[in-house]
Amino acid sequence: MATYPDTDKIKDIIEAANTIVIVQADNPDADSLGSALALEQILHDLGKTPYLYSGAEMPGYLRYLTGWDRVEKELPNKFDASIIVDASTMTLLEKLTKSNQQGWLASKPCIVLDHHEIVDNKVPFSTVEINDHNRSSTGELIYLISKQLGWNMSQVAQENIMHSILGDTQGLSNQLATAETYRIMADMIEAGVDRPYLEEKRREYSKMPLSIFRYKADLIKRTEFKENDSIALLVIPQDEINKYSPLYNPGPLIQGDMLQTKNVRVAIVLKYYDDKKVTAAIRANIGAPIAAGLAEHFGGGGHKYAGGFKTSPNQDIDKIKQECFDKSIELLKQIVD
Repeated sequence: MATYPDTDKIKDIIEAANTIVIVQADNPDADSLGSALALEQILHDLGKTPYLYSGAEMPGYLRYLTGWDRVEKELPNKFDASIIVDASTMTLLEKLTKSNQQGWLASKPCIVLDHHEIVDNKVPFSTVEINDHNRSSTGELIYLISKQLGWNMSQVAQENIMHSILGDTQGLSNQLATAETYRIMADMIEAGVDRPYLEEKRREYSKMPLSIFRYKADLIKRTEFKENDSIALLVIPQDEINKYSPLYNPGPLIQGDMLQTKNVRVAIVLKYYDDKKVTAAIRANIGAPIAAGLAEHFGGGGHKYAGGFKTSPNQDIDKIKQECFDKSIELLKQIVD
């Protein structure tokens, strides 16, 4: 198994701290939430007081992960250290910055654990950072660090690590899953984690109301395809975000189907807000590892098969769309060449 040279620093920070804030970015997903919940359990078993934070509401589609409702939107008044999971860029911690709480993290020891290959605007105040883009997920990284430090990982912690791995690897179906990923999955199954049960929980909570089913049909009709249908793109405006997100996040609702459409190599979902700010979720199929490159073009980041970016306000959505198409075509041609 992989080992890391900075784990002694992590051990020293954790041993010296009592209350430890576990920070997720403003775009929580199964990896970030699973990683946070796993660390919460690990730290609790070490005799620490963990505190879960994210500036964003937990999306409805993630609420099959037991403990999602413990994630708070405000930092505690007092804490001794922080761990930022699944993000090593300040771009994804915008709400923390806007609330003037960034300085609170900067004033204490801060550990950053991530696996994204391309990162812009890195966290400037991290005490120690481990970003291993050879890992399938931050959850996998936490598993390896815990093994190296001899930390106990209860079944609850390992269940959440499995959630995080399955989330970023799309159920072990993309190339982020390495041979070591499969070995770790096997070890956790041998330790008692019931993968079929976890999958059933996810599927049960993912069932959609009739209104969402009909909305999905509308999203399918609006999806645009370019370059021999190899690029799929969809724009979701603010009013739909407001109406449907409490029931089901529109991005995850449609993006999997976009990727399952014949010939599609990359699927891009753009959310367009009233202030004309754009956020993007980029997912790519096996053989088209362009997600990070496309995100980086817009100042974002990610890894080969999943990335994202966020723009400033007052953007022309048609120009952003065209730029997404043009850059995707360029990156896809580089693979062929």
